[in-house]
Order: sequence, then structure tokens, then C-alpha cells
Amino acid sequence: MNLGIDGQVALVTGAAHGIGKAIALGLASEGCKVAVLDRDRASAGAPALQIQERGGRAYAVAADVTDAASVASAVQGVVQELGGLHIVVNCAGFSMDAPVDCMTDDQWRQVMDVTLTGAFHIIRAAAPHLTARQYGRIINITSRAHFGDVNKANYSAAKAGLIGLTKALSLELGPQGVTVNAVAPGIIDTERLRALPYFAGIEERSKAVMPIKRLGSVDEVASLVSYLASAHTGFISGEVVHISGGRYG
Repeated sequence: MNLGIDGQVALVTGAAHGIGKAIALGLASEGCKVAVLDRDRASAGAPALQIQERGGRAYAVAADVTDAASVASAVQGVVQELGGLHIVVNCAGFSMDAPVDCMTDDQWRQVMDVTLTGAFHIIRAAAPHLTARQYGRIINITSRAHFGDVNKANYSAAKAGLIGLTKALSLELGPQGVTVNAVAPGIIDTERLRALPYFAGIEERSKAVMPIKRLGSVDEVASLVSYLASAHTGFISGEVVHISGGRYG
């Protein structure tokens, strides 16, 4: 399917590794000019170089999504360097697990600041560029954990908040031609997951409870994001699309 996004500019946060990197590469394969944003420029540079080596156009951007001034400067730099902005994907986020009675203020704050406040900073800076052209796609990467998960009060709350942000902004920005949707992955096979010492146990337990008896791939998530970013999805907004092997709660 021709997604109709050839030549459009996409900004992907948390794009140095894992799902974010796959999304950046996937959008580039559809002809997008991709701004690869991560906190560290060297880390962002690796996927950007990979896109360039495949004949695409990419721009590595260093920004701390928790810093509003850093984000505003980065978004303006993307618009100037790549000639506009059409697609925004918020993938920056991480977990710091602990039982609630042991969770520190810092663990709560860091996860909320990057995952939820960081997405807000990016969207606030990007929205004027999208609404000015009366067209845009915003996709927020949430998680099946928005239903709740043990020892993940901070992460679950942040991901649930991201869904609330998605739904609110779909109403606010829809009249200006901007769709806002969320993608909620389940257990996805990433390098970071495989590096965990208890990966084998995670994989075994996941397969036991999922109707589709395998882990998801980063490329499957990227394909879904590319579709939601496409010209074919202008009447889809405010939705949360789960990609979790049939497992919800």
C-alpha cells in the first residue's frame, strides 16, 4: 500500500534504540525525512546514519524531553533542517520498577517526566507547525501497562496519562486537521528486554498468557505506526490500538 507520506517530515523521540529506532527506520522506508531525537546526539546519530546509508534523509537531534526549552529549540531545528513537520511520534520513556511502598520520589518523577511530560513538551512545540498547515499525525507510544502492572505504579500511571493526553488532544486538534492516536504494545522483543537476566522467565510467562504464543517484534509496532501516520487514516483519531498478541488486561 502506498501510504502517501513520501517526502513528509517525521519526528520520532526515543529513537536511538528498540521500538523508537524501528519506527524511525520504518517511516524512512516509506519515504519520510526523519528527525531521530534522543537525549544523546551520538546515540541518535547511529539510526540517522543507517537511514542515510539506505538512501533516505535523516537528521540526528539531541534534546532532553523533560526540558521545555531544549524541546522547543529541537523542534524548531527540525523544521528548519528538514523543511517542515507532518508526523510526530512520542516514544521516549522507560520504567523504574519498585513496590509502591519502596518507590522513591525520584523514581516516580523521572518516569512521569520523560514519558508523560516529555510527550506534552514535544506536542506543545510541534502543534503550531501542524495546525498551520491544517494537517498532521501525532502517535503516542503507550503500553499495555496502562491497565496496571505489579511494581509499576509510576510507569502504568504515566502510560495511562498518555492515553488521556491522546484523547484530549484528538478533540482539541481535530478541527485543525491533526489526528492524535496511541499505540499500546505488549511484550515486544527488544535488545533491552533480552539483556535482562530474567528474560527467559518473562518470555515463558508471556507466552503462557497470550493468545498468540510469541513476543511481538519492533517491526510490527513500526508498521502499525507507519499506517497511523499515513494519508489513509485521516478519520481515525483518539484511538488506542493495542499490539499485544491478544492480551489486554
